[in-house]
Amino acid sequence: MSIWQRKILDGKLRVLRSTISLFRRSTNSPNKSSRVNMFSFVPELKNKIKRIPFAFSLLPSALFILTTAILFLAAPAIAQRVQLSPANPRLGDTISVVIQDASKQEAKPTVTMNNTTYPMFPIGASTYRAFLPTTPLERAGVRKIQVQVDGQVENLSVNVGDRTFPVQRIRIVSSSSGGLEPTQHELDRVAAFRQLVTPEKYWNGPFIPPSRARRSTGYGVRRYYNGVFAKDYYHRGLDFAGAQGSPVVAPAPGKVALVGKLAEGFRLHGNIIGIDHGQGVTSVFLHLSRINVQEGDLVQSGQVIGAVGSTGAATGPHLHWGLYVNGKSIDPAPWLAQTME
Repeated sequence: MSIWQRKILDGKLRVLRSTISLFRRSTNSPNKSSRVNMFSFVPELKNKIKRIPFAFSLLPSALFILTTAILFLAAPAIAQRVQLSPANPRLGDTISVVIQDASKQEAKPTVTMNNTTYPMFPIGASTYRAFLPTTPLERAGVRKIQVQVDGQVENLSVNVGDRTFPVQRIRIVSSSSGGLEPTQHELDRVAAFRQLVTPEKYWNGPFIPPSRARRSTGYGVRRYYNGVFAKDYYHRGLDFAGAQGSPVVAPAPGKVALVGKLAEGFRLHGNIIGIDHGQGVTSVFLHLSRINVQEGDLVQSGQVIGAVGSTGAATGPHLHWGLYVNGKSIDPAPWLAQTME
């Protein structure tokens, strides 16, 4: 190797060391998400290259090294800006995905799990959140989550733990107050309500129990109805053993989007109220004896909306509260224990 070839090779190595060193220093600054800081080393690199012999001939190498450094060193940036909670979810939990420092100039971030893309909503300056539901009918195991933000894609994973759900045997006899045979009208109305995804966020803080009565049946219970196992069924909510006529309150602010009555064909659900809490989060209250609200009403947390009853498919007076996230029934208990923003 000639002396000139050695000098050129030495120059390329110096460019490589300078590029990587300056890039790492800039990306390790306190404001990691700032694109200005990410590329703030470029002027200093330019001055360093000028002091290296054969600088002009080394520019293509510097550009190649710069591009490679950006691709490999900046790749983890998305993962650092994404927060998944809870850390150890189980079947029935709601997985919250929060993306911070999203550019306002780029398209809104997206989150996909199991080939389903879930809506993201702004919850702060350059911060977005999506709720990913899980249910007892799914298999426990690893979920692949793809996050796309600012033109970059990051593939994450979270392990969803298994749960053991009790089995109940219930006998229900159809009568004038309802039964196990729903009408198509009630099925259509309830299905449309559960699919609501409105941009407004009405709630702020943790939810409260809709009844002061004790909980009689938990979420996820599997059942035999009149001796027949309900294969694709699980108890989609919490039951409260309230006395006939005892008050039912809104667990969180929202807009009343569904009011159905036994007399209108709601034989399975009985007298029912549906509250849209916004951004894909909805609540249903079944088997009521009285309804105090109308569709379109805005309600506040703790406001009386109805009374406990036994209409529909019920063995006695109680309140069934179901909480849905993006159309799927999730466990309401974590929403009572912590703030889901």
